[in-house]
Amino acid sequence: MNVVNLTDPALMQDPFGGFARIREEGPMVRGSYPGGGPPMWLVTRYEDVRSVLSDTRFVNNPASVPGMEVDNIREQLMAARGMDQDVVPYLLDSILDVDNADHLRLRRLISREFTARRVIDLRPRMAEITESLLDLLDNETDLIENFAYPLPITVICELVGVPEQDRPAWREQGEALMTRTPGAVNAPWRGMIELSRDLIERRRANPGNDLLSALIRTHDEDGDRLSDRELITMIITLILAGHETTTHLIGNGTLALLTHPDQLDLVKKDPGLWSRAIPELMRWCGPVHGAQMRYAAEDVEIDGQTIKKGEGVIPVLVSANHDPRRFDDPERLDVTREQDSRREVHVGFGHGPHYCLGAALARNEVEIAFNALFRRFPGLALAGEPERQYVPWSWRLAKLPVRLSDYVSSDIARAWRG
Repeated sequence: MNVVNLTDPALMQDPFGGFARIREEGPMVRGSYPGGGPPMWLVTRYEDVRSVLSDTRFVNNPASVPGMEVDNIREQLMAARGMDQDVVPYLLDSILDVDNADHLRLRRLISREFTARRVIDLRPRMAEITESLLDLLDNETDLIENFAYPLPITVICELVGVPEQDRPAWREQGEALMTRTPGAVNAPWRGMIELSRDLIERRRANPGNDLLSALIRTHDEDGDRLSDRELITMIITLILAGHETTTHLIGNGTLALLTHPDQLDLVKKDPGLWSRAIPELMRWCGPVHGAQMRYAAEDVEIDGQTIKKGEGVIPVLVSANHDPRRFDDPERLDVTREQDSRREVHVGFGHGPHYCLGAALARNEVEIAFNALFRRFPGLALAGEPERQYVPWSWRLAKLPVRLSDYVSSDIARAWRG
């Protein structure tokens, strides 16, 4: 069986086509990271991906595999990147990395405060931030730098309770994490840990009506339920995860619509279609292409293939979201595509116990952003070549040059993704 190199430049350049070919070779294939331990299984088909994400026989933490020691591939990759041992626990002990009772405890704590009501109550403020950012745009601008990034980072910081004067520091450290220079990620991670400690102390002394203040009350009233490190890790996770996906969904979605003017015309004429368009954009050009590594806690059979106890498995979200077994003509962007009112059909936000806590926040932000952007600037068009940012398991833009009002020739607005 061929082993897929997950850092292959050709696969990173075209994960849509690459994983489509891999998916049709078979439902289960082997993949590897050079220098990242033994090969793992890649689950590529829609029903199998949903099954793995919801199956409690697969765990996120290899230490949860009973009766055997399993190498943590993420820890090996972090070591390969030169990460120091004192930093690693803040990455490997988050709500994304625990299972069973620990995961349920953390998820209940955050879910108790990160409620749908809190998100709905924030919508007027989201709209206000959106309009203020659009007011500042020049006629020619980089939409990532000046809109897609500042909107979600501002919203998540307000939700968490990060003061305005601290936000540039968070942005600086977050951007520094994108480095591929070995060891260079230690400084920004330490910076975010210190920012979190300082923020906790200030919020403890002067609590507000924000998410962090609520979590601090939980910590102080029942400290054995939320440790100091868990609280710091929770802040970092919320801020990073709370803006990354939304930023790049706004960027990817804007580019997708600008290069599919027939679809853009549909939502311009009928803004009620945004409720279908946003999940379709998340399916078609969602920024997250692979779920976190799972490990088989026992032997599990999928499509006749036995995943042995302790083996790693990655559900390939981009492959599932383009699987013709589930989606008719999956390569076609269709903002009128029927959605299931009972459940979310795409797996861009994951599925099962580790389903993205911030999905509702992201959907609300993106709906408000697109509504305002195309209402305020109906002539929005590309003003140059978009610039990709190559990150494994992700599809994102580093730059998206646009012109707010004037027409741009169709040779510039050529088809995206080939």
